[in-house]
Amino acid sequence: MSDEDSGKVLWFVAGAALGATIALLFAPASGEVTRRKIGQKAEEGRDAITETGKEFLDRGRDLYDKGRKLADEAADMVERGRKLVHG
Repeated sequence: MSDEDSGKVLWFVAGAALGATIALLFAPASGEVTRRKIGQKAEEGRDAITETGKEFLDRGRDLYDKGRKLADEAADMVERGRKLVHG
């Protein structure tokens, strides 16, 4: 998942949570029921954001590992080149 796609997902989830909250506030239900529904929706939103954060973290680790591998390979190539030049 690209950074742009992840950002879109995050904004979609935030917008959906905000929309659901506003809809609940205007719904004809008692205060207790409305507060409970808002709490449930907030928890769902928090879980979605947490999951997106975990995906970002995993992607960052993967990119770090790939970069580290490339750096190690480049260092090896430089060292081999140095040995060839110096005999």
